[in-house]
Amino acid sequence: MSFPHIELAAHPHERVGERRADDAWLAAAWADPETRVLVFAGTRVRPVDDTLRWVPSAAAPQGGERVLLGERDGRVWFALVVDPTTAEGEPESWVGLRALLPHLAADAVEQAPLVFHAFGLAEWLHSTRHCPRCGGTLEVRMAGHELECTSCHRRQFPRTDPAVIMAISQGEPGTPDEQLLLGRQDSWPEGRYSTLAGFLEPGETLEDAVRREVAEETGVRVGEVTYFGNQPWPLPASLMVGFLGRATSPEIAVDGREIQDARWFSRAQMSAEAEAGALVLPGGISISRSLVEHWYGGPLPGSW
Repeated sequence: MSFPHIELAAHPHERVGERRADDAWLAAAWADPETRVLVFAGTRVRPVDDTLRWVPSAAAPQGGERVLLGERDGRVWFALVVDPTTAEGEPESWVGLRALLPHLAADAVEQAPLVFHAFGLAEWLHSTRHCPRCGGTLEVRMAGHELECTSCHRRQFPRTDPAVIMAISQGEPGTPDEQLLLGRQDSWPEGRYSTLAGFLEPGETLEDAVRREVAEETGVRVGEVTYFGNQPWPLPASLMVGFLGRATSPEIAVDGREIQDARWFSRAQMSAEAEAGALVLPGGISISRSLVEHWYGGPLPGSW
C-alpha cells in the first residue's frame, strides 16, 4: 500500500521520551556545543533575515524553561521558553507560527516536526497556568512535557485537539465528469478556496465528523469516507486528520457562517482557473494541498 506524501509530517525526529527525567543526560546534552535551541518569547519566535534561527545552547538566554524536543541529524534539539518581557529586540520582531509558515515553506520544511513540537509545548506552557482541579501553582516536569500541581499533585499533560479535513468528490472516479468540493470564507482574498475542515465533537467518530461538518457547512451529504493521512497543526493544538469522501447528495446550501461559498470543480475547471489565477489553492506544504493534488492527480499552479 502506498501512502500520500504530507510535507509537514514527512521528517520526524526521535523524541527520546526516556531521557526527559534524566537530569544528568539533559545537562550534558545542553552543554554539548552541537546542541541547537529555538528560543521563544512566550509563544513567539524571532526569525533572522526571514530564516528560523536555531542557536547553540551557549548563545541562548539565561533562565526560562528548557524543553527537550529530541534527537535528529546527530545532535540534540531544545526549545527555550523565556518571559516575553525579558526577550531582546522589539516586540514586533517576534512572530507566531502563522507568520512563520512561509519561512518553513521556503527553506526549513524538513524542520517542521521539530518546530511544531516546540510551538505546541510553548503554547501549552503559556496557556496552562493553574491546576484545573484546585487552582494551585503548576511546576514543569519531564523536560517541559508535564506540569504538576504543588498543592494536589495532579499532573497535566499537553493536549491535542483532533480535527478533520476532507476532499469530497462526486461523479465517476477518474473521469472528466468527476468534481471536487471546495469552499471559501468572505474574509479570504478573492479566488481563495480550500477543502472543508472542522473539529471532532465528543462521542463522535472521525468519519462521522467528516459527514457532519460537510453537511453543516455546505448541505452536501457524504457516504463513503476513507482515511488519507494526518498532519500536526499546533494553532494552537490540533492534529489535522485527512479523509477522502464521496457525496451522495451533491446539492449545495452553504451555512453562511463558517462558509460563504462552495463550488464543485472538475479537473479541467480547476486547472484552467488555477493557471489563470482565478482559483487560489492552499499552500504547497499543507495537508489541504496534498488532498487537492491527490484528487487532481498531480501538481497544480499557484498557492496561498
